[in-house]
Amino acid sequence: MLKRIVTIGAIIAITAGCSTVARNETSPSPQNNNGVRAQQTHPQKKEIKNSGEVALHLEQLAKGVKGVENAHCVVFGNTAVVGIDVDSKLDRSRVGTIKYSVAEAFHKDPYGIDAIVSADIDVYQRLNEIGADIRRGKPITGFAEEMADIIGRIVPQLPREVMPQEPEKQEAPQLNKRL
Repeated sequence: MLKRIVTIGAIIAITAGCSTVARNETSPSPQNNNGVRAQQTHPQKKEIKNSGEVALHLEQLAKGVKGVENAHCVVFGNTAVVGIDVDSKLDRSRVGTIKYSVAEAFHKDPYGIDAIVSADIDVYQRLNEIGADIRRGKPITGFAEEMADIIGRIVPQLPREVMPQEPEKQEAPQLNKRL
């Protein structure tokens, strides 16, 4: 008898827990579009059609930020990379502030919203060289060479991987021995 009561109780508990009760609330669904809609406040990224004009535009925008002495921009596809030149005597925190200010200016611009900003002098100079190669009509070669140089500087050299060069066998100089 106890077995029967426990079994019936278990069945009642299981069915009560799994049943759906009619409620006035409904779960969110695609059909319920009565909610509040937010309007996009940030500019949408524009498709870059003329990379040269966009590069000049972003360079001028960066140069307009206080503390930026010069800027170089390279555009590949729909992505812009901007290198800024600042006074070499500035401390790291001030350089970071200037870089952030450039990013803020780009944030308001539809071409600059997704641009990459660097204050590294090496990146700045390499972007300048890539831009010069693009103007000379060698965009792929110039880009490949500069990327190889950048990666060569970034990748560490481990002593374990160094292969010692064998010294060339040199004959010992013959000494005239007169005794």
